[in-house]
Formats: sequence, C-alpha cells, structure tokens
Amino acid sequence: MKNSKALFRYFVSRMPSEDAEEVNAMAYIVLEHLFSISRTDVLADKPVTMSPVMEEKMETILNRLSTGEPLQYVLGETEFYGRRFGVRPGVLIPRPETEELVRLVVGEVGARSQEPGARSWEPVVGSWRSGAPIRVLDIGTGTGCIPITLFLEIKGAEVFAVDVSEVAIAVARENASLLNAKVDIVKLDILNDALPWDKLDVMVSNPPYIPWSEKVEMRRNVTDFEPALALFVPEDDPLIFYKAIARQASRALRRSGLLAVEIHERFGEGVANIFREEGFREVMIVKDIFGKERIVKGVLG
Repeated sequence: MKNSKALFRYFVSRMPSEDAEEVNAMAYIVLEHLFSISRTDVLADKPVTMSPVMEEKMETILNRLSTGEPLQYVLGETEFYGRRFGVRPGVLIPRPETEELVRLVVGEVGARSQEPGARSWEPVVGSWRSGAPIRVLDIGTGTGCIPITLFLEIKGAEVFAVDVSEVAIAVARENASLLNAKVDIVKLDILNDALPWDKLDVMVSNPPYIPWSEKVEMRRNVTDFEPALALFVPEDDPLIFYKAIARQASRALRRSGLLAVEIHERFGEGVANIFREEGFREVMIVKDIFGKERIVKGVLG
C-alpha cells in the first residue's frame, strides 16, 4: 500500500524537465491512467494499492518519459474534442488548435442547416441539399481525430478520410471502430493522386506546414519522436499541400462547398490567395484563441 502524495512526489522527482507545471500535469495524468486516482485524490492523500505489476508499469512509463518521448505515445492515447483517441509513434499527436478547426466546421455546417429550405437534425445538422446527407472529406487524417469527430458531431454525415501513411490509416481505422464512427479511410497521396470522390460539401485538412528551417526552434520531444512526414514541408515550397488541396477541392466540392484548413501563422495570406486563385470566395483568415492566424476557410464560387 502506498499513499498518492508520495507517488506524486516520486514521479515528479524522476522527471528531468525544469517546467514544474508541465511535470505536475504529466504526473496527474499518469497517476489517473495507472491507478484511477484524480488530482483531488492526490491532494487528499488517498491510499493506493501498488502491486509489483503496477510498479513495473510505472517504471516503464517513467523511463520512456525521461528520454523525452511524448506522454501521448507512452500512454497510447490522447484526448481530442472530449473523446479518447488511440495514438502511437509514426502518427502525429492531435493538437488543441486542431479542435478549433473542427469547431469551425461544425459551426459552419450548423449555421447552413438553419438556412431557409434546409432540413436539420440533431445534434447540429442535417443537410444543405433537400435532405441528402452532408459529404465530408478530411485530407491527411493522422489519428482520424478530425473525420471521426465530424461524423459524431454532424448527424447523418457521410465522412471520408485519406492519408499517405499506412500507420496513420491503421490507427485512424482503429479509432473509428472504437468510437463507433463510420468513416471511409483510404490511402491516398494528395500531391500525386486524384480524389475518388466528387460532389462533396466539406473538405477539411491539417496538412504539413512547418518549413525545415524551423526545426531547430522546436522542442525535441516533437522533432525526435513525431513523424517528419506529417510536420515538415520543403523550404522552397512551403505551401505545396495547400496548392494541391485547393486545386483538388475546386473539382471535388459542390458549388458553395466549404474548404477549411489549418495553417502556419506566417502563411495566412499566402494560403488565402491560393484559395482565391482556385475559385473560392468569402475567403477568411481565422485567428485561434491565442490571436495567431490558424485557419483559412472559403466557399467554392
């Protein structure tokens, strides 16, 4: 039998990071994951039964974290939009910023469902086209967090997703199964392969957008562990994915269909211009909760 405060202190003492707030947050997450004890339980010094098996699991977690490996990979899961998603090395870890992209799409679809003549379903939406299901595509799906969430938040939607990575496709399919989300997930290289769908209502993407020159400024727990394929773009063509996405969207979307993408804060106007060149109107750059340019959206003219 151990007490939770002692476990908490032990965890914190083993972590090399000097960021006390980050280390404390990780300690609470690990203790809840392993022993189902909350922050309140720790503060109350709730007793914990520590078996040899659990002690070994905790040591394994601590050893992996001490190398800088992200907590999400170590635990094999992360939270996104209030749901648990499986994640593992080789697949990008979902970020809170991407929740804002999903929230924007859900809001746009919900607003359109209230237009005259549109029929709506709970929880947000139904159709923009006389009762037909809304058709949504996510490009570069990773864990599947975007399309799965959109399927669960937009009732009656038909949702598709693509990724070039076999590992990502496997993880996304596992998450779709665990969360009972019907999402058609296929392998496709958006830079070289044509989309097999048309008459889509929504296309959404969080593509790679970090120039290689910025790698030296990033934290090692990202650059040493997360897939470069999902992070970085050529220095001489940082908007390469947005060009391909907008070009394909101009053919695959219905007229007035929505295209929304997550962006690097430096490239908002560049991405917006690409949208305009491909025939999109009502193009807007949207800032995130920190005031950084984070999303570009537009509708097909």
